Formats: sequence, C-alpha cells, structure tokens
Amino acid sequence: MINPSSPSPSPRVAVVTGANKGVGRAVAQQLADLGMTVYLGARDEERGRAAESELRAAGRDVRFLRLDVTDGSTVALAAKQIEEEYGRLDVLVNNAGISTPWRAPSQTPVDEVRRGFETNVVGCITVTNAMLPLLRRSDAARIVNISSVIGSLTAAAENHDPTGAFPDGGFPVILGYSLSKAAVNSLTIMYANELREEGILVNAVSPNWVPTDANDHSGILTLEQGAVMPVRMATLPDGGPTGTFTCSDHTGTGLDLPW
Repeated sequence: MINPSSPSPSPRVAVVTGANKGVGRAVAQQLADLGMTVYLGARDEERGRAAESELRAAGRDVRFLRLDVTDGSTVALAAKQIEEEYGRLDVLVNNAGISTPWRAPSQTPVDEVRRGFETNVVGCITVTNAMLPLLRRSDAARIVNISSVIGSLTAAAENHDPTGAFPDGGFPVILGYSLSKAAVNSLTIMYANELREEGILVNAVSPNWVPTDANDHSGILTLEQGAVMPVRMATLPDGGPTGTFTCSDHTGTGLDLPW
C-alpha cells in the first residue's frame, strides 16, 4: 500500500481540470476528502459553480477555477490566481478531455482527430507548462495525466483489452481519442524524465471504463472506483514511481498497463 505524501505545513493545493463532472469531479472530491484545497478547473462557469456549491455544502474545501485548456489566456489567468492566493501548487491532475466517435480510421474526418489533439494533448501541455513554476515551489509536487487503456499501443497491437471490459475480445477503434491518449502517455514519459531530478513525479493513469458522457454512462467501475488510482498517484510519497502507466480496478490496488 502506498502512503500519501507527507503533509505540508498548510493544506496541500490541487488543480483538477475538467472537474465539474465525471472522473474529474470524483478525483477532486476524493482529494478534498484528504484535506486538500482543490481548484475545480472548468470552462463552463455555470457548471463549475454548481459543482463547487455542491461539494462545499458537504464541507469540502473546493473552489471554481475558470480554465479552458484550449485557451491559453484562461490557463495563464488561472495560474496567476493560484499564485496570488497560495503561492504554490502541490498537485496537478490533467483530466480535461474529449472523446471522438467510434468508427474505422478510414472513415474518421481529420478535423475530428485535430480537435481531440487540441484538447487532450495540447491542452495538457499548455496547463502543465503554465503550472510548473508553481509546482516547483512545492515540497512534493505530483502531476497525474488522465489517460486510457485505448492509448496503449501494445493492447491495440494485440487486439486485447487488459482491463477486462471487453471479455469477448476485440479492442475499441476510436482513432482520434486513441491517438491523443497514446500521445498523453508519451508526453508523460518525457515530463517524468525531465522533472525526475527535481522530485516532481509524473504518471499517466486510466480510470478504467467508468460511466461518463463519452460512453453513454456505461462502464465496469463506478466513478468513485475509477478515481482511486488517480488520487493514489497524486499523493505518492517522496521517491515514489514516476513515468508509469496504471489503471484503476475492482480491487482498489490498481493495474500496470502496457505502453
């Protein structure tokens, strides 16, 4: 069992992008339950404020943060706000993302792929780079990039889903989404290597197949179960793993996924 990182003198500060619903909200809620101050990054202010109100009503220290990962100006303003209010950032969970329709690669419009990359990949890089100066001020900074088993090249090559979500065989073909999550895995390794000597741990995590808007709210895990591994990787102790690709599962212990 991995123990959470040692607490700072003041509550740890986290940002979760795409936190007004789904996996992002579940992760934000669990981090707040651990005593963290959590910024709920969201581009839709009405939904973000609603999530903030509901979570605060339960006694959680959360606050809405206007942040559209495809709009660098909002990302810069978000980083400035955190700097003014706390002067540092301890945890960044890059969760915001979009899916693309399930269809054959030859039938996938290029613009569809481009939109997926703009949000899922470029957005992740934009937020990470903007928040890095704040993360470098933390005594135990952690970056968690929400990925997917669909981004595993090994699983795609073997036409096999290691999570067991598709026991009858076969592997989903979602070109734009799959490519973008494979890229997220790649950038996770690059950032992990760059920041390793600074003690900043960077890992990719799949919440597994959980009910979201992207899959018509179907799945083999609940949102709460899916949030377990992202939260665990966000609270790793010093010297914990970095540059890994894992997945939430039914047991709560997690699975190592193939790249």
